[in-house]
Amino acid sequence: MDGATRTRAQGLALALLSSVCFGASGPFGKALIEAGLGPLQAVWLRIAVAALVLAPLPFVLRGRAAVRGLRPHLPALALYGLTGVAGCQAFYFVAASRLPVGVAILLEFSGPVIVLAWLRLVRRAPVHRTAAAGVAIAMAGLALVVQVWTGLSLDPVGLAAGLGAAACQASYFLIVDRLAGQVDPVAIASAGSVVAAVALTALAAPWTLPWQVLPAEVPVGGHAAPGWVLVAVIGLVSTVLAYLTGVAGLQRLSAQVGGAICYTEAVAAALIAWAALGERLTAAQLTGGVIVLAGAYIAQRATVAHPEVLHAAAPADRPPDAAQGNGSGGGTGGGTGPRHRTAALPR
Repeated sequence: MDGATRTRAQGLALALLSSVCFGASGPFGKALIEAGLGPLQAVWLRIAVAALVLAPLPFVLRGRAAVRGLRPHLPALALYGLTGVAGCQAFYFVAASRLPVGVAILLEFSGPVIVLAWLRLVRRAPVHRTAAAGVAIAMAGLALVVQVWTGLSLDPVGLAAGLGAAACQASYFLIVDRLAGQVDPVAIASAGSVVAAVALTALAAPWTLPWQVLPAEVPVGGHAAPGWVLVAVIGLVSTVLAYLTGVAGLQRLSAQVGGAICYTEAVAAALIAWAALGERLTAAQLTGGVIVLAGAYIAQRATVAHPEVLHAAAPADRPPDAAQGNGSGGGTGGGTGPRHRTAALPR
């Protein structure tokens, strides 16, 4: 096996591990919610645990260089933390608490569709024909997932939360794309987790948290585990490990491959929810889920193959090296720049 093949194999393994780790957050978070935590309390615990680990990481890996030059980007980093981290995870956990986890994550993964709609309708940026086709396909799939012929019989608050998660995921893509090549990805993840943890503190009211859930046995997949173990899983495995392996894996893969693997998170979440919570989707919803993922992937691939779709929305004063994606994507460095990888990065 030559060096390039070995690198791709490592990237594939790391990216798949990242998707599975991210996919576990919904089912295990839902188990905590069913045990007595509120959805916002569960997501606050997840993000707070991750922030404790991620906050010092840029200094450990990069030293003072990690925060040098961050001041001009503080508003974007704050918005990223509020929407791309806090909003996305909070809406997703609310949706997962009221809908099957598979439906919740499929709604969230319509984020790339919202990105393209925003660029075309608000920014008046050109959208490639293939991307438009992907949007149409994804929308048809969503109609099957939410079963529109039944008059949207799924929980309306859950549906609204799922779409809110999609809008925040779209914000994530757009903001990270804007920061690509200008801010270290590890610093972005660290700042986002800290901002999100602080922002959710007032909403989650952790001082009212039923702490007795943490030492109690929480049912999961016919077994039981202490609540604190599940908190550690969603905080350390489904957030910290997921982000770090995702960044490392995507550096070793082409953007198209990375984008495709990103969507396996939805499959992993549905399978883990089936194994751990006994949740099943109807045949129509499963078919719709496949169509949603196919459409979102087609749309995402079009933005990678035709980067002018996102470039048209970029600020005119972006430095030339940032627009071309030069510089490290984070982690151990090298490879193509982050500009062509941000649309594939997990939340």
